[in-house]
Amino acid sequence: MNFDAYARTGVDLVNARLDDLDDLRALFPETSAWMREEAAERDLAIFRRAQKRLRDVFDYGTSGRDAQAVAELNALLEAYPVQPRISGHDSSDWHMHVTSRGASVSSEYLAGAVWGLSVWLCEYGSARFGVCADERCGNVYLDTSSNCCRRFCSERCATRSHVAAHRARKRAAVGEQVPVAAQPTATTESLTPVS
Repeated sequence: MNFDAYARTGVDLVNARLDDLDDLRALFPETSAWMREEAAERDLAIFRRAQKRLRDVFDYGTSGRDAQAVAELNALLEAYPVQPRISGHDSSDWHMHVTSRGASVSSEYLAGAVWGLSVWLCEYGSARFGVCADERCGNVYLDTSSNCCRRFCSERCATRSHVAAHRARKRAAVGEQVPVAAQPTATTESLTPVS
């Protein structure tokens, strides 16, 4: 079972735009075309509530509030219980899924996302739940760096943030330079007494 893939569905949900049903349908990967087809308005409201709660989990993890992250994930695990099943087409590709195909779109997707994030927290700790340090972004991510030092959701945000900081430092340095006021210089004419 690929827990990381399930955890990434949680990240995708938190970062998704959910203004309307089309936005919700865009969240589902090609392998879940049935979800796109069956998604309804009632699912949109459920996804929005879950999105907010999962965002809280990332905020808790990022700020070192492990107990709150665990409590919220446990509550979500209760709300979206896992129903494991074996899936595949023949004996060469059997694999596990965490929910059954008969569940609603929201139950299917959210059970997998919550399960994946819960396993991720148990495996790596909530400090690996990140919120992008670029103030203009705010996306969440799973920190897979070797020393838990990632600060941005993408290379694009890291570059944009570093360029903005560099430009701000340059502006500040230019602002600190006080221009020397033009002062009159002594010349021989100004030193000669007038008779």
